[in-house]
Amino acid sequence: MDIIYLDNSATTSICPEAIDAMKSAFECYANPSSLHFFGHNAEKMISEARKNIASSLGIRNNSHSVIFTSGGTEANNIAVTGVALAKNYKKPRIILSNSEHACVMEPSKRLSESGFEVIHIPTSNGIFDFNAFTEAMNENTVLVSVMLVNNETGAIYDVKKVFDYARRINPSVVCHTDAVQGYLKVKFTLSSIGTDMITISSHKIHGPKGVGALVVKNELLKSKKIRPLVIGGGQELDLRSGTENTVGIAGFGAAAKVGFECFDRDFAYMNDCRNYLLDKLPDFVIVNNPEKHAPHIISITVPNIKSETMLHFLSSRGICVSSGSACSSHGKHGSYVLKAFGLDDSAADCTLRVSISHLTTKDQLDALCDALIEGNNTLIKIKR
Repeated sequence: MDIIYLDNSATTSICPEAIDAMKSAFECYANPSSLHFFGHNAEKMISEARKNIASSLGIRNNSHSVIFTSGGTEANNIAVTGVALAKNYKKPRIILSNSEHACVMEPSKRLSESGFEVIHIPTSNGIFDFNAFTEAMNENTVLVSVMLVNNETGAIYDVKKVFDYARRINPSVVCHTDAVQGYLKVKFTLSSIGTDMITISSHKIHGPKGVGALVVKNELLKSKKIRPLVIGGGQELDLRSGTENTVGIAGFGAAAKVGFECFDRDFAYMNDCRNYLLDKLPDFVIVNNPEKHAPHIISITVPNIKSETMLHFLSSRGICVSSGSACSSHGKHGSYVLKAFGLDDSAADCTLRVSISHLTTKDQLDALCDALIEGNNTLIKIKR
């Protein structure tokens, strides 16, 4: 059975360039902190990856530093909790959207139990409620964290507008965006979105799993507005101690380089595939389509058929999609992201996420549409 992989927001296949870079790193197995030539060779691989990622984000004049982590989850935890640990605040407030990834929501929940006030801004229909944000933003707000692209709906949030306003009210506020689903999928630079910190992940851009980065404005590091969670040998500018994953980092850097060089071509192709799919979907499918959206994520609702049931039917036909965030599939609760978008419990429970890449073909999208029709006819009959 051929595999039709349409779950690229969960993870992507590793590109050949990343595999080649990882093979070289396997051969250079020295500790990158060692002072001998072999260690220096490993360190050079990490430096090369750092440069590739910095270039892909438009970093100039050493304004930001790329801090390697074990993935997007760790990077988001450092961003949220690291800022909270930096100082003893009076009446500190944290502002988030109500559809952030769990790895932002959960550390902020823990901080709320420690005395931080956490405000969640509505994102109905994939639109960040700017009026609600202006009411919530005050001089005690120490952190504003708003994702660039939502991982379940593909909605793009105007983080630049949010961060510009936040700094007008409190010039010392720290602004962070989780760009795991936006990095090399939508066009931006760090200056164009005005963030102090940004989270990115390797395995969403055709690099290996187990490596990500928190890109931090050097001003924050110098002024100690963020503190490490993992302490020890002082690697990664003392923000994330531990011997670096040289193999993973090398693959990440190579994938970033290719993704950046091919961005315009891949973006146009994914947009074309998205529009093709929207035209081909059967009439009974409801598309949860934000006005501003990334090209690679399509959220669809198949009424009266639970997403898990349809997912397993599609899987039996070799088609891989998701019922939401792959991370949230470990929980038993419904998707708070889809409810924040405006879906009721019933619709959220019947919603699938289709996520494409530059490797997706229109034949594969045709097969998905045919399988949805077959699945709908089959599963509705069984239900009756």
